[in-house]
Amino acid sequence: MTFDFNDRPTWANRIAVFDTETTGLDLREARIVTACVLELDAAGNPVGNPVEWLADPEIEIPQVAAEVHGVTTEYARQHGRPAAEVVAEVIAALRTFFAAGVPVVAYNAPYDFTILKYEALRHGLEPLLEPAPVLDPLVIDKAVDRYRKGKRRLENAAEVYGVPLTDAHNATADAVAAGRVLQALAGRHSAALPASLTELHDLQKIWADEQSESFAEYLRRSGKPEARADLGWPIRNL
Repeated sequence: MTFDFNDRPTWANRIAVFDTETTGLDLREARIVTACVLELDAAGNPVGNPVEWLADPEIEIPQVAAEVHGVTTEYARQHGRPAAEVVAEVIAALRTFFAAGVPVVAYNAPYDFTILKYEALRHGLEPLLEPAPVLDPLVIDKAVDRYRKGKRRLENAAEVYGVPLTDAHNATADAVAAGRVLQALAGRHSAALPASLTELHDLQKIWADEQSESFAEYLRRSGKPEARADLGWPIRNL
Protein backbone atom coordinates (compact mmCIF):
# COMPACT_ATOMS: atom_id res chain seq x y z
CA MET A 1 0.00 0.00 0.00
CA THR A 2 1.14 3.49 -0.81
CA PHE A 3 -0.33 6.75 0.34
CA ASP A 4 -0.15 10.27 -1.02
CA PHE A 5 -0.23 12.13 2.27
CA ASN A 6 -0.77 15.46 0.51
CA ASP A 7 -4.09 14.37 -0.96
CA ARG A 8 -5.92 13.54 2.23
CA PRO A 9 -6.97 15.42 5.37
CA THR A 10 -4.35 15.60 8.07
CA TRP A 11 -6.62 13.84 10.58
CA ALA A 12 -5.99 10.59 8.68
CA ASN A 13 -2.25 10.66 9.30
CA ARG A 14 -2.27 9.66 12.96
CA ILE A 15 -5.06 7.41 14.08
CA ALA A 16 -5.89 4.81 16.67
CA VAL A 17 -7.90 1.71 15.82
CA PHE A 18 -10.35 -0.30 17.92
CA ASP A 19 -12.05 -3.64 17.39
CA THR A 20 -13.64 -6.36 19.49
CA GLU A 21 -14.68 -9.96 18.99
CA THR A 22 -17.53 -10.98 21.24
CA THR A 23 -19.96 -13.67 22.36
CA GLY A 24 -22.82 -12.42 20.19
CA LEU A 25 -24.74 -9.63 18.51
CA ASP A 26 -27.01 -8.41 21.33
CA LEU A 27 -25.45 -5.06 22.18
CA ARG A 28 -26.62 -5.14 25.81
CA GLU A 29 -25.73 -8.74 26.55
CA ALA A 30 -22.70 -9.57 24.38
CA ARG A 31 -19.40 -9.96 26.20
CA ILE A 32 -15.97 -9.04 24.91
CA VAL A 33 -13.74 -12.02 24.14
CA THR A 34 -10.84 -10.29 22.38
CA ALA A 35 -10.08 -6.63 21.80
CA CYS A 36 -7.44 -4.49 20.16
CA VAL A 37 -6.59 -0.80 20.58
CA LEU A 38 -3.45 0.50 18.90
CA GLU A 39 -2.01 3.43 16.99
CA LEU A 40 -1.25 3.53 13.27
CA ASP A 41 1.16 5.96 11.66
CA ALA A 42 0.61 7.86 8.42
CA ALA A 43 1.65 4.82 6.38
CA GLY A 44 -0.83 2.57 8.17
CA ASN A 45 1.82 0.79 10.20
CA PRO A 46 1.30 -0.11 13.88
CA VAL A 47 3.18 2.10 16.31
CA GLY A 48 4.85 -0.07 18.92
CA ASN A 49 3.98 -3.68 19.55
CA PRO A 50 0.31 -4.51 18.99
CA VAL A 51 -1.44 -5.77 22.12
CA GLU A 52 -4.54 -7.93 21.88
CA TRP A 53 -6.57 -8.59 25.01
CA LEU A 54 -8.12 -11.99 25.64
CA ALA A 55 -10.85 -12.04 28.26
CA ASP A 56 -12.69 -14.77 30.06
CA PRO A 57 -16.21 -13.45 29.36
CA GLU A 58 -17.59 -15.41 32.33
CA ILE A 59 -20.34 -16.95 30.18
CA GLU A 60 -20.38 -19.69 27.58
CA ILE A 61 -19.17 -18.57 24.17
CA PRO A 62 -21.78 -19.82 21.69
CA GLN A 63 -20.43 -22.18 19.07
CA VAL A 64 -21.55 -19.87 16.27
CA ALA A 65 -19.44 -17.05 17.77
CA ALA A 66 -16.44 -19.32 18.38
CA GLU A 67 -16.60 -20.42 14.75
CA VAL A 68 -16.30 -16.77 13.69
CA HIS A 69 -13.38 -15.63 15.86
CA GLY A 70 -11.85 -18.96 16.84
CA VAL A 71 -11.98 -18.60 20.63
CA THR A 72 -13.84 -21.31 22.51
CA THR A 73 -15.18 -21.16 26.04
CA GLU A 74 -12.51 -23.59 27.21
CA TYR A 75 -9.69 -21.57 25.65
CA ALA A 76 -10.96 -18.27 27.07
CA ARG A 77 -11.28 -19.76 30.56
CA GLN A 78 -7.79 -21.23 30.43
CA HIS A 79 -5.92 -18.33 28.83
CA GLY A 80 -8.15 -15.26 29.24
CA ARG A 81 -7.84 -12.61 31.91
CA PRO A 82 -10.70 -11.48 34.15
CA ALA A 83 -13.25 -9.59 32.06
CA ALA A 84 -13.36 -6.59 34.40
CA GLU A 85 -9.59 -6.07 34.06
CA VAL A 86 -9.71 -6.31 30.27
CA VAL A 87 -12.65 -3.91 29.95
CA ALA A 88 -10.96 -1.40 32.28
CA GLU A 89 -7.72 -1.52 30.28
CA VAL A 90 -9.50 -1.15 26.93
CA ILE A 91 -11.38 1.90 28.21
CA ALA A 92 -8.18 3.39 29.63
CA ALA A 93 -6.38 2.93 26.30
CA LEU A 94 -9.21 4.60 24.41
CA ARG A 95 -9.38 7.48 26.90
CA THR A 96 -5.67 8.11 26.39
CA PHE A 97 -6.11 8.54 22.65
CA PHE A 98 -9.23 10.66 22.97
CA ALA A 99 -7.52 12.92 25.52
CA ALA A 100 -4.68 13.47 23.04
CA GLY A 101 -7.13 14.33 20.26
CA VAL A 102 -6.23 11.22 18.27
CA PRO A 103 -9.25 9.90 16.34
CA VAL A 104 -10.22 6.30 17.00
CA VAL A 105 -11.25 4.27 13.97
CA ALA A 106 -13.88 1.58 14.49
CA TYR A 107 -15.66 -0.12 11.61
CA ASN A 108 -19.37 -0.08 12.46
CA ALA A 109 -18.53 1.86 15.60
CA PRO A 110 -21.89 1.43 17.41
CA TYR A 111 -21.26 -2.31 17.69
CA ASP A 112 -17.96 -2.03 19.56
CA PHE A 113 -18.67 1.13 21.55
CA THR A 114 -22.16 0.08 22.66
CA ILE A 115 -20.98 -3.33 23.80
CA LEU A 116 -18.08 -1.65 25.61
CA LYS A 117 -20.51 0.69 27.39
CA TYR A 118 -22.61 -2.16 28.73
CA GLU A 119 -19.54 -4.18 29.65
CA ALA A 120 -18.34 -1.23 31.71
CA LEU A 121 -21.69 -0.93 33.50
CA ARG A 122 -21.73 -4.69 34.09
CA HIS A 123 -18.38 -4.53 35.87
CA GLY A 124 -18.97 -1.32 37.81
CA LEU A 125 -16.67 0.78 35.64
CA GLU A 126 -17.16 4.30 34.34
CA PRO A 127 -18.28 3.91 30.72
CA LEU A 128 -17.32 5.98 27.72
CA LEU A 129 -20.63 7.73 27.11
CA GLU A 130 -19.60 10.19 24.39
CA PRO A 131 -16.42 8.86 22.77
CA ALA A 132 -14.88 11.42 20.44
CA PRO A 133 -13.38 11.86 17.97
CA VAL A 134 -14.43 8.61 16.30
CA LEU A 135 -14.04 7.70 12.63
CA ASP A 136 -16.30 5.00 11.23
CA PRO A 137 -15.25 3.90 7.73
CA LEU A 138 -18.57 2.11 7.22
CA VAL A 139 -20.59 5.30 7.75
CA ILE A 140 -18.18 7.51 5.81
CA ASP A 141 -17.96 5.09 2.88
CA LYS A 142 -21.75 4.93 2.58
CA ALA A 143 -21.91 8.73 2.65
CA VAL A 144 -19.25 9.45 0.02
CA ASP A 145 -19.96 6.47 -2.28
CA ARG A 146 -23.67 6.06 -1.71
CA TYR A 147 -24.64 4.18 -4.84
CA ARG A 148 -21.86 1.61 -5.00
CA LYS A 149 -23.29 -1.88 -5.49
CA GLY A 150 -22.46 -4.76 -3.22
CA LYS A 151 -22.07 -5.46 0.47
CA ARG A 152 -20.33 -3.12 2.88
CA ARG A 153 -18.68 -5.50 5.32
CA LEU A 154 -15.07 -4.80 6.27
CA GLU A 155 -13.88 -7.50 3.88
CA ASN A 156 -15.73 -5.79 1.01
CA ALA A 157 -14.42 -2.33 1.88
CA ALA A 158 -10.88 -3.68 2.16
CA GLU A 159 -11.15 -5.05 -1.36
CA VAL A 160 -12.59 -1.79 -2.74
CA TYR A 161 -9.82 0.30 -1.18
CA GLY A 162 -6.95 -2.11 -1.88
CA VAL A 163 -6.29 -3.06 1.74
CA PRO A 164 -5.10 -6.61 2.51
CA LEU A 165 -7.13 -8.50 5.10
CA THR A 166 -5.79 -12.00 5.57
CA ASP A 167 -7.19 -12.90 9.00
CA ALA A 168 -10.74 -11.54 9.14
CA HIS A 169 -12.46 -11.66 12.56
CA ASN A 170 -9.19 -11.45 14.41
CA ALA A 171 -9.47 -8.28 16.49
CA THR A 172 -6.01 -6.96 15.60
CA ALA A 173 -6.26 -7.82 11.90
CA ASP A 174 -9.70 -6.21 11.63
CA ALA A 175 -8.64 -3.12 13.58
CA VAL A 176 -5.57 -2.53 11.42
CA ALA A 177 -7.52 -3.16 8.21
CA ALA A 178 -10.23 -0.72 9.28
CA GLY A 179 -7.63 1.96 9.93
CA ARG A 180 -6.01 1.43 6.56
CA VAL A 181 -9.41 1.51 4.84
CA LEU A 182 -10.08 4.82 6.56
CA GLN A 183 -6.76 6.23 5.37
CA ALA A 184 -7.30 5.04 1.80
CA LEU A 185 -10.88 6.31 1.82
CA ALA A 186 -9.74 9.70 3.11
CA GLY A 187 -7.30 9.97 0.23
CA ARG A 188 -9.72 8.87 -2.46
CA HIS A 189 -12.61 11.04 -1.25
CA SER A 190 -10.76 13.96 0.35
CA ALA A 191 -12.79 16.53 -1.61
CA ALA A 192 -15.99 15.25 -0.01
CA LEU A 193 -14.69 15.28 3.56
CA PRO A 194 -14.19 18.20 5.92
CA ALA A 195 -10.75 19.21 7.12
CA SER A 196 -12.13 19.57 10.63
CA LEU A 197 -12.17 16.39 12.68
CA THR A 198 -14.88 17.79 14.94
CA GLU A 199 -17.07 18.57 11.96
CA LEU A 200 -16.59 15.08 10.54
CA HIS A 201 -17.42 13.45 13.88
CA ASP A 202 -20.67 15.43 14.05
CA LEU A 203 -21.50 14.68 10.41
CA GLN A 204 -21.19 10.97 11.05
CA LYS A 205 -23.92 11.21 13.68
CA ILE A 206 -26.24 12.64 11.05
CA TRP A 207 -25.14 10.27 8.29
CA ALA A 208 -25.46 7.17 10.45
CA ASP A 209 -29.03 7.97 11.49
CA GLU A 210 -29.98 8.84 7.91
CA GLN A 211 -28.52 5.57 6.67
CA SER A 212 -30.36 3.58 9.32
CA GLU A 213 -33.64 5.35 8.54
CA SER A 214 -33.17 4.70 4.84
CA PHE A 215 -32.51 1.00 5.40
CA ALA A 216 -35.52 0.65 7.69
CA GLU A 217 -37.70 2.33 5.06
CA TYR A 218 -36.39 -0.12 2.46
CA LEU A 219 -37.27 -3.06 4.73
CA ARG A 220 -40.78 -1.71 5.28
CA ARG A 221 -41.28 -1.38 1.54
CA SER A 222 -40.03 -4.96 1.19
CA GLY A 223 -42.77 -6.38 3.38
CA LYS A 224 -41.39 -5.93 6.88
CA PRO A 225 -43.65 -3.24 8.38
CA GLU A 226 -42.17 -3.73 11.85
CA ALA A 227 -38.70 -2.57 10.74
CA ARG A 228 -37.32 0.32 12.77
CA ALA A 229 -34.11 2.30 12.40
CA ASP A 230 -31.21 1.65 14.77
CA LEU A 231 -30.39 5.17 15.86
CA GLY A 232 -27.46 6.57 17.78
CA TRP A 233 -23.80 6.85 16.77
CA PRO A 234 -21.19 5.99 17.94
CA ILE A 235 -23.29 4.47 20.76
CA ARG A 236 -26.75 3.09 20.04
CA ASN A 237 -29.82 4.57 21.71
CA LEU A 238 -31.06 1.46 23.51
